[in-house]
Amino acid sequence: MLAFRSIALFLLAALLEIGGAWLVWQGTREHRGWAWIGAGVIALGAYGFVATLQPDAHFGRILAAYGGVFVAGSLAWGMVADGYRPDRYDVAGALVCLIGVAVIMYAPRGR
Repeated sequence: MLAFRSIALFLLAALLEIGGAWLVWQGTREHRGWAWIGAGVIALGAYGFVATLQPDAHFGRILAAYGGVFVAGSLAWGMVADGYRPDRYDVAGALVCLIGVAVIMYAPRGR
């Protein structure tokens, strides 16, 4: 059950961080305005709080593992929101990152 909660929190964090950065990008680079930028800043701030809800208490471990989720999530976001098509190296790199997430977060450890 803890792994399910952790994965759900990683997905929510990715949605907030990647979505927030995308909103800032759209507001700035695509000239959609300050409302988009402001919404992005709020989402990015909310992302910071979501990470604190992880069941593991080690900040470094959480952020290191989240990095892999961010990589894969960014490629997925680009596919959905911008029509980006990752090549086989993008996919392979994302899979390596997700394997890293699993090893960092869910490997059995003697406590």
